[in-house]
Amino acid sequence: MAMKKKPVTGMKDIMPEEMEIRDYVISTIKKVYKTYGFSSIETPSVEHIENLSSKQGGENEKLIFKILKRGEKLRLEDAKGEMDVVDGGLRYDLTVPLSRYYANHANDLGTPFKALQMGNVWRAERPQRGRFRQFMQCDIDILGEPSNLAEIELMLATSGVLGTLGFKKFTIRINDRRILKAMAAYSGFRPEEYDSVFIIIDKLDKIGMDGVQSELESAGYEEENIQRFCNIFTATQEVEGIGKIDSMVEILGDFLEQEVADGLKTIITTVLSVKEADFSIVFDPTLVRGMSYYTGPIYEIRMDEFGGSVGGGGRYDEMIGRFTGQQTPAVGFSIGFERIILLMLENNFQVPGSEESVALLIDKKADDDLTQKVFKEAKRRREQGQRVTVMKMKKNKKFQKEQLKKDGYQEIVEFFAD
Repeated sequence: MAMKKKPVTGMKDIMPEEMEIRDYVISTIKKVYKTYGFSSIETPSVEHIENLSSKQGGENEKLIFKILKRGEKLRLEDAKGEMDVVDGGLRYDLTVPLSRYYANHANDLGTPFKALQMGNVWRAERPQRGRFRQFMQCDIDILGEPSNLAEIELMLATSGVLGTLGFKKFTIRINDRRILKAMAAYSGFRPEEYDSVFIIIDKLDKIGMDGVQSELESAGYEEENIQRFCNIFTATQEVEGIGKIDSMVEILGDFLEQEVADGLKTIITTVLSVKEADFSIVFDPTLVRGMSYYTGPIYEIRMDEFGGSVGGGGRYDEMIGRFTGQQTPAVGFSIGFERIILLMLENNFQVPGSEESVALLIDKKADDDLTQKVFKEAKRRREQGQRVTVMKMKKNKKFQKEQLKKDGYQEIVEFFAD
C-alpha cells in the first residue's frame, strides 16, 4: 500500500517561514506574561477519559480523539460499550488538564497561582479557515483569587500581548453567566433548560433575533417565556457602554444581584483606565461561550479582519472542586494562537530584529584546506551572532541564490578552489 504524503485531515505541516513567526509569537507571549507574574507549566497531551467526559467541556466532549486501552487491558470480546475499550483521550483544551494539575499539586503551589500553559490540543471537528483538528492553545489562568482582580489582570496581560504583536482596534466582549441565568429565570425558563437556551442565543449574531425566536419556538419552549426573553435584548439594544448593564439591572430587578453588575462595571472601567494596547471593551448580553463550566464573567476577543473570535475565557470556580471536593476560585483567558498566526501570515508579517543571515557556498572542487577555511569562517560569524549555513555550490547557481534569498539569507559568500 502506497504511503500518503499529505497530513491527516485537519492537521498541517508547518513551513519554515511560518515556524519563524510562530517561534517569535511564542517568545513574545512568554516574555509579556512573565512581566505579569505568570509561571510556565506543562501537562500531558493525554488525559483520563473520565476527566474529559465530565460534562464540563460542553460541545467539545463530542469531539474527543479517544485512545484504546493497550495490551491485555483491551478486551474487545468482552466490551459492551465504548467506555469498556477506552481509557484516555487527547486533551481538547488546557483548562481541564490545568484543573487536574492544580488538584494534584496544590500543596506545592502558591496562592493565588498564576499559570501560563502553551501546547497542542485536539478536536475532531470540521476544519475551516483558522480552525484545525490539531492546534496550539495559549492559556493564562489565575487560581485561588476570588475577586475581579484576576479578570482585570488577565485582560491587561492578554491585550498587552496582542498590542506587542502589533494588533490594534480589537474588541473585548464581556458578559457574566450569572446575568444570562438571571435573564433566563426572569423569562420563566427552568434551570435545566438554561444551557440549551443559551446555545441558541449564542447564534444571535449569525441568525438575528427572528432566527433565535424561531429556534426557541422549534425547541418547544413556552411562547410567553420566549417573548419575555427576546424583549430584554430589544429593550437594551439602543443603550451603549456601561449604561447597558444598568438597564439590565432595571429590567431584571431581584433576579440579578447588584454585586454582579457592579463587579462587571469595575472590570470594564479599570481595564480601560490603565490599558496600554489600542482596544475597546463592550458589554454584550448575547455572549455565552460554549463551555458549561463557566460560573461568572466570560469574555471574547474579536478582530474585524478575522471576522470572529481570536480568544476568550472566563471564570470557572466549580471545576477544581470536582477533583478535590473543595471549591477553588479559578479564571482564565486563552489566545487563539492559530488564528493570530493566520492573520500575521496574511498581513506578510516580518519578524523584527532577525539576526543577520549568511550563506557560505563552497566550490565542488574544494580540498580539505578550503573546507576547513570555510567552516572556520562560519564559526567566526556565528560567534558574532549571525545565522550561517554552509553548502556546496550547485550547478544552477542562479537558482540556488534565489532560493537562499527567499529563505532569508541576505548575504551569500562564495569560496572557490584554486
